[in-house]
Amino acid sequence: MNPLGGSGVRVSALSFGAAAIANLYTEVGEEQAHEAVEAAWQRGIRYFDTAPHYGLGLSERRLGAALRDHPRDRYTISTKVGRRLEPSHGTGDDLAHGFAVPATHRRVWDFSADGIRRTLESSLERLGLDRVDIVYLHDPDEHAEAAFREGYPALEKLRSEGVVGAIGAGMNQSEMLTRFVRDTDVDVVLCAGRYTLLDQSALTDLLPAAHERGTSVVIGGAFNSGLLANPEPGARYNYSIAPSELVQRALRLKSVADRHGTTLRAAALAFCAAHPAVASVLVGARSAHEVRDCAHQFAARVPDAFWQDLRAKGLLPADAPVPAEASSKELS
Repeated sequence: MNPLGGSGVRVSALSFGAAAIANLYTEVGEEQAHEAVEAAWQRGIRYFDTAPHYGLGLSERRLGAALRDHPRDRYTISTKVGRRLEPSHGTGDDLAHGFAVPATHRRVWDFSADGIRRTLESSLERLGLDRVDIVYLHDPDEHAEAAFREGYPALEKLRSEGVVGAIGAGMNQSEMLTRFVRDTDVDVVLCAGRYTLLDQSALTDLLPAAHERGTSVVIGGAFNSGLLANPEPGARYNYSIAPSELVQRALRLKSVADRHGTTLRAAALAFCAAHPAVASVLVGARSAHEVRDCAHQFAARVPDAFWQDLRAKGLLPADAPVPAEASSKELS
């Protein structure tokens, strides 16, 4: 288990993202969701991430139910604040937000101190827990002023009161996360999609700043929504259909992986884990099979020659750390 800054909270090097089991894009049955979480546990994963946004609370309910029989002091769980759920009397589904669930609630942006406490209380009720270990400000892209003026101080107060062990922010960009690292006392940031084999933008700002400050980074979106897991026309990249030039680049990466006897999935995970600021790589999975495959790929050794070949072909920046140059990380 890897520590998060100086918080005392620890996370497994491979972690489970619970958005997919909340009917992300398509329905996932209750039993399948439960089996996915159990498979993660059996493979040594001890850090689980969720949010009210995922399936309008379905992710939190399913994750809490699946973890109920496991000792609470054996795992770390995070959720997010900033989107408060309010009951809605509308009809239809939530597919406009990516989730195949009935539109029973609506999301309300709320980074106020009161809103954050209310959101966290509702999350604990859905999870069936009396505490979570980490709380992130969720996607404050268009709400920077409220997030820094009200949201962050509210989280800092919750941490000082011992309500949560670690605090941070989770986003799909690196610029504002870098500001959190430099201007606040967050323990951890969750950066999705901005440090992968297809996008190393976090290497220019967030990761150096986090390493310098001793702030931990959790990397999500290692497969960029699926393109790096299965590169083919129609694959998703950043939650949308991937443009053809990125599909071609991913296929070039896969070709190099094949030539070196490894897989693109293993390389994608290994790359994210190799940076010294990274404490955990967060993978979303919708079935036990996907979880087992991710754990297997994460444990696989990617040949040093693969990374050398990527650099020689201009497919990887020379300054991006690779496993051969980084200290090894244990799964748990």
